[in-house]
Formats: sequence, C-alpha cells, structure tokens
Amino acid sequence: MNIGAIMSLIEETSTYKSYGKVIQVIGLMIESLGPRTHIGEVCYIHTTNEQKKTVMAEVVGFKGDNIILMPYTEVSEIAPGCLVEATGKPLTIKVGRSLLGHVIDPLGRSLDQTHLPNGLHDYVTDQAPPNPMLRPPIQEPIQTGVKSIDSLLTVGKGQRIGLFAGSGVGKSTLLGMIARNSNADINVIALIGERGREVREFLEKELGQSGLKKSIVVVATSDQPALMRIKGAYTATAISEYFRNLGYDVNLLMDSITRVAMAQREIGLATGEPPTTKGYTPSVFNILPKLLERTGTSEHGTITAFYTVLVDGDDMNDPIADAVRGILDGHFILDRKLAERGHFPAINILKSISRVMNQIVDRNHIKIAQQLRSYLATFEENRELIQIGAYKKGTNRNVDQAIHLQPKIATFLKQDMNDYYAFSETVRMMEDLIHGRNRE
Repeated sequence: MNIGAIMSLIEETSTYKSYGKVIQVIGLMIESLGPRTHIGEVCYIHTTNEQKKTVMAEVVGFKGDNIILMPYTEVSEIAPGCLVEATGKPLTIKVGRSLLGHVIDPLGRSLDQTHLPNGLHDYVTDQAPPNPMLRPPIQEPIQTGVKSIDSLLTVGKGQRIGLFAGSGVGKSTLLGMIARNSNADINVIALIGERGREVREFLEKELGQSGLKKSIVVVATSDQPALMRIKGAYTATAISEYFRNLGYDVNLLMDSITRVAMAQREIGLATGEPPTTKGYTPSVFNILPKLLERTGTSEHGTITAFYTVLVDGDDMNDPIADAVRGILDGHFILDRKLAERGHFPAINILKSISRVMNQIVDRNHIKIAQQLRSYLATFEENRELIQIGAYKKGTNRNVDQAIHLQPKIATFLKQDMNDYYAFSETVRMMEDLIHGRNRE
C-alpha cells in the first residue's frame, strides 16, 4: 500500500466512537437508544456480567428515534443499560484462495477447529447485482458429471438453476455429485438451516475429500438465529462473487433457499411487517431477486448457481417455489415417485427445463435430446395402458419404439452417486442409444 492510500485511510477513519444503550429486549429484537447508525450496520453490544462478552448484532430497523437490532447469536447476558457500540461498517468477512477446503460460519469464522489461513482479504457480504448491460450472455456448457443433466438439461456457465423437491428425495446427494464431478474451478457450498447431524454427513459422504479440496463450505444450522441463516446465504454469495471477480468459473450450491426465505419471514414478523401469502412478509419477496440476481455471469467470470427449493407436500405452487422459479434460468423437479422406484437421481426430465440449453449445445445434441424426450413423453402418456396390458403391440409405431427403448433410457438416466461421466462421454452414450434404435 502506498503513502497516498495510507493517508486517505487515516483521513476516512473516525476519531471517536458512537455509543447507545439497550432499553428493552422483546423476542428476537433488541431496542436501543442510539447510537447513530444505518440499516445493515454491525454493532457491538457490551454485556455487564462478569464475562464482559461482546455480542455482534445488526441494525434491522428503527422505531421512532430508537434502533432495532438483531443479534447474530443466541444471547442471555444482555440487560437494560448495556452499551451498544456502532462500527460504521456492514458485515465483512475474510476471503481468499487459501480458504479452499475450510468450513466456516456465516461470520467467516472457522468451524472445523482450524485457524483461518493468512493472506485473506476483507470483503463485504452485501453487494449489488452486476449491471445487466455488462453481463455477457451464457454461451458455454458446464459439465456437472450427472448424465441426466448434461444430456437432456444441459447447464451453461453462469446459469442459475432451482432443484425443487420435498424432503428425502435426494437433493443433498445430487448437490454432492455436482460438486465432485463438475469442471468448475471452485465450489462454494452453503448449508442453510440444515440439521447439525447432516452437516458432517454431507461433508464426509456426499462431498468427500476430493470435493472438499476445491470447495469452501458455509454452514448455518437450524438451531441458529434467523439472522445467521440469512447471512449464511449472503456470505456464500459474496465468496462466490470474490472469485468471479478474479476470473474464475464458480459453482454456488445452496441448500436451501426456502430456509433463507423462512428466516427472513421470522425477521419480518418480528419487526412488525404484515404477513401475506402463507405468512410470508413482503420483505421475503423483496430480498429473493436481490440475492439470486447477484449470481450469473459478469465481465470477469461466472457463478453457476444451484439452489434447492423445499416444497411442502410436493406442492410446486408453494409461494416461495413459484417466486424462485420465475427468477431462475431453469428448474429441475425431483420426483418422489421416481425415488420410490429406486431411480436416482430422481429428476423428472419431462417436468424439468434448462432455459439456455438450446443456446449452448450443437444442433446434433439438441436433436438427439428432443428424440429422447419424445420417447419418454410417449411412454408416460401410455403408461397406464401398457401396465394393465390394454395396449397391443403394433397399434402405434411410436409407442412400440418407446416401449422398446424405455428400459435402456431408464438405465441411461440412472446413476450411482460415486459414478463420474465426462460431458463428451455422456453425449456419446446418448447418441449410441438413439442410433442403436435406428439400426434395428
């Protein structure tokens, strides 16, 4: 850093600290008289007990001249009169390439009992989305290593995809497969609202050592306050942006965006917002596009984002599912019926779509994929007739071909969680399947 930059930093540094004091605590909210702050600013609350703890909190609203704060952690030591110190800054984390392989919390602190490496840089977690006029179009496919995706639902570098499913249909397993097998430079994985038991299971079983080596994992478990769960999503997105600005192709895998919305609903209701659809507050539908639009392409690099969306009772018209589907560039539906038949990954190809696939693959790939979809659709339309034996062979040539190819297509779309297929290999296998049918 040169002398001019140091002098500028000294001039910008405040020479005094601004304090307020806690006047009441109601539920999730801490109300204080002063200090002078703005929305999103981090404050320190100094407790008066023997431990003299310092509690981090964020300004989430105002009530007259009073400040409404929400702590990042559960607290029981705060009492009336505790000093509230303004920092003048939003939440900032440490980030850098040496962070790869580490598991951190939403505040950027290590969770795996290791010290954070040296040489990290400060980065503000709340950033504005890129200028839409500076976003390059999506032009190149990215390999996920999952046959059913690379063949029929091809994802482009910088695309944003939603994985829609109920609980227990294989979302986490599919995310782990993508993280291990993708040819992206770096994975940033956000586990938001997960059970504490599932975190280590995901790291050891789904992700594995090979996946963790090129990943940064951000964890906010379900027992943590709502603000920490929201900040988990913001921190993971900010880390992705940092590497995108350096020119990397980044995968952001967030499980799940629904729990982020639920956390924002908690905060909205606590600050007095009126509940609307299914109890969700207006701020939920305000933050979703702001968060999701931060990913995608930029003039420097790309963030290919996969967001899991929990749907209550497999209802795809859930308000959060509906809002997210309208923002993203594609949706993959994980079908419980397929999972019950032992078909994994349980992606329902006919109900899923990649909105940029036709722009990023060649004509031959598109033609073969459309043929495969056609056979799947024909078989599904006649499934009941076929199962009860009401369909007679020779009645319809297309149905005959669909019935003949169905076992081969099902085998092609199935994949063990430890299997890996390169993009070119997947396309060749799909071609062989279709050409084999033509030769007979």
